[in-house]
Parts: sequence; C-alpha cells; structure tokens
Amino acid sequence: MIPFAGELASLLVAVLWTGTSISFSEASIRVGSIHVNITRMLFAFTYLSLTVLIMGFSVSLSAMQIFYLAVSGFIGLVFGDTFLFKAYQHVGARIGMLVMSLAPPISAFFAFLFLNENLSILGLLGIAVTIAGIAIVILQKEEKPTSKYKISKIGIFYAFLGAVGQGVGLIFAKLAFNIGEINGFVATFYRIMVAIIIFYPIYAFSTKNVNPFRAYHSDKKALGFTFLGSIIGPYLGITFSMIAISHTKVGIASTIMASVPILMLPFSKYYYKEKLSWKSILGAVLAVGGIALLFLE
Repeated sequence: MIPFAGELASLLVAVLWTGTSISFSEASIRVGSIHVNITRMLFAFTYLSLTVLIMGFSVSLSAMQIFYLAVSGFIGLVFGDTFLFKAYQHVGARIGMLVMSLAPPISAFFAFLFLNENLSILGLLGIAVTIAGIAIVILQKEEKPTSKYKISKIGIFYAFLGAVGQGVGLIFAKLAFNIGEINGFVATFYRIMVAIIIFYPIYAFSTKNVNPFRAYHSDKKALGFTFLGSIIGPYLGITFSMIAISHTKVGIASTIMASVPILMLPFSKYYYKEKLSWKSILGAVLAVGGIALLFLE
C-alpha cells in the first residue's frame, strides 16, 4: 500500500479538475454549457466502457453497491452539477466556487453521521485552513466591470445545492466501497451510466436536440476542448476521486479535491494573463498549509 494513497489521489484529482475546468470553460463559451455537460458524459462513458472491456475489469457488484453508486451518480453528477451550472449563470464563478467550498464540511458532516468517520482536531484545523485559503483567493477576485453577475439569493441557493450534491454524492460512493472492494474505473462507469440515463432525456427535452454533437458542427475547437476535458475530468478525475475516498476519509479527500481554485492560479497568470495579488499568494499558502495539516492528520 502506498503511504497517503488516498491523499495523493485526491491531490491528483485537484490537478486533473484544474485542467478540465479550463477545457470545459473554453468549450462552454463556444457552444454553451448544456451541450458540453452531456457531451462530456458521453465521451467519458465511451472511454470507461473501452477501459473496462480491454482491461477485463469485473463489473459484477452486489445489488447494494450498484444502488449506492447509482444514487451517487444521480446526486453528484446530475443534481449537483446541474445546480452548479445554474449558479454560474446567476452569480458567476467567483461566488459559485466560494459556496462550493462548503462541500468538504458537508461531506465530513454526513460521513460523521452515516460512516462513523471522526476527524481529529488537527484534521478539522486542516479543513478550516484550506477552506479559508480558498475563500481568500476567490473573494478577492473581482469580476470584469461589464460583468452581468451579482450576488443573488437564488444564485447562492443554487451553489449551495451544488455543494450538497458533491458532498453527499461522495458519501454514497463511500458506502459502496465499504461493502467490498470496487475498481475505480468500474465505480465511475456505473456513476456516469446512471447520470447519462437520467440527464439525457432532460437534455433532449430542454434543447429539442437529441444529437448534442450537432452543436459542434461549426466549431471544431470546442469539440477538441470537450474531448480533452472529458478525458482528464469525468474519465480520470472522477475515477481517481473514487480511488481517493476508498483509501482515506471522505472529509479529507473532498477538502484536498476542493483546492482547484488555488491550483488555477498559475493558469490564471500565464494562460489568461491575469495579475495575481498578494491575497492570491496568501490564499495559496494557507491552502497548501491546510493540505499539509491533513497529511499529518
């Protein structure tokens, strides 16, 4: 067993989600978030199906394991992601991501209630410091003067539901792992499959378009960004998140995975040419310090 396997997997997830957030952001600007959302799932399901088939992973799980993974996929990928996208439409990424940082304490709270996972004082301090660092970075980031976003109660509520979806989704996935060993790719396969089964009819009804790839007909670059993002996000990112929670406590894993805004700082500086303030640096230091405390927990 690799020391800190769960924590290292969580950190890798944060890195992967940093890349996928940029890819999907670029694609969404070009063709719209709803097309990107369903297309990324279809791509990821294809990758996962091929991986499971080629590697010969067994998809034979108990009925309860499949049930927990199905519920996890619905709550996390359909419910949570849908409300996260709606939150972005109302309050933008800055406030939406700030409220989403509530996911770690939410998951830790439910893990305490249903999984009997207890965190030490050092672990709780690590969560608090990490969230504080993330909050400092996101709160100080100003929107463009022409921004249409403003703080609204409905937007905050949507973001909170997104955080609840992410936090609770991990709890149900953890319940499946507690029953017996599950391959990470197989767990993600079931989660994505259920998400598609539920989300695709909603997509087809809301867009009057049963073929999401038609939206990419005039913008091949958007398709490229979606293709790349679906590999490093729903495929590898979610898979390693399943591996992470199978090797460490849910509260710790979700907190480390919530460090995406910090990891995006270099991309903001060199890719988007943004100037980084001292608050951004301070927030990054605090977040890294909080993650270090979690490693010592």
